[in-house]
Amino acid sequence: MKNLQQMQQIMKQVQQMQEQLQKQLDELVVEASAGGGMVTVKMNGQKHLVAVSVEQEVFASRDVEMLQDLIIAAVNEAARKVDEQLASRVGNLAGGLNLPGLT
Repeated sequence: MKNLQQMQQIMKQVQQMQEQLQKQLDELVVEASAGGGMVTVKMNGQKHLVAVSVEQEVFASRDVEMLQDLIIAAVNEAARKVDEQLASRVGNLAGGLNLPGLT
């Protein structure tokens, strides 16, 4: 019976951790740029692009391939930053998980 109570407590803590993480992801916005700031993007914790900024000089060059490459690089960097933030936050939350019998 004690094991069942411990398991229920662990499940409650995990659910609370998931809720906290979801709230943090909903509030998270990262920014990344490429080409020395010629292209800047903002991405939320759900990895949805929320903003793109392109410096005027990129258009003046009329180099479509360069613009495409810069956008791809900035988006990939933003996704990496979201992953990094997620891993950090999961680690922080998991560190606070109180597992009876395992600590």
